[in-house]
Amino acid sequence: MRSAIYSVFVFTLLLLGATLLFAAQTQQPAQPQQADDVPATDGGSGPCSVEFTVTDPDAKPVYAARIDVHLAYGFAGAHKLDMGVYTNAQGKARFTGIPAKVRKPPIEFRAKKDDLIGLATMDPATECQAKHDIVLAKAKAPAQ
Repeated sequence: MRSAIYSVFVFTLLLLGATLLFAAQTQQPAQPQQADDVPATDGGSGPCSVEFTVTDPDAKPVYAARIDVHLAYGFAGAHKLDMGVYTNAQGKARFTGIPAKVRKPPIEFRAKKDDLIGLATMDPATECQAKHDIVLAKAKAPAQ
């Protein structure tokens, strides 16, 4: 009697293990991000957006440059928004959900990669759907 229960238990475990193994093999692998996909961050605060292409001084696209923005909007600038995104292999990145009215326009977008920096500006009131280029250059040494 005991060996019959043990046999049924072992058979059930083997059947369960085979089922799990089969299910794991039939799952589709996760889709990696395509090189053409433009990384984007959504501020969720408005209808405006801007797309950047970041290049180095030789006009080559810069991969994994970080673009940051800080802006204030709403009555008396009471709402603050900080966003950042890295560029893809083509040097492209996008910000969406930018409010149409900001405090102290234009908005400054600062890009950085290693010792290279760049700057672009955007006024959402005049260019709600914008495309800009940022050319990175060596940071100037501070005056002593």
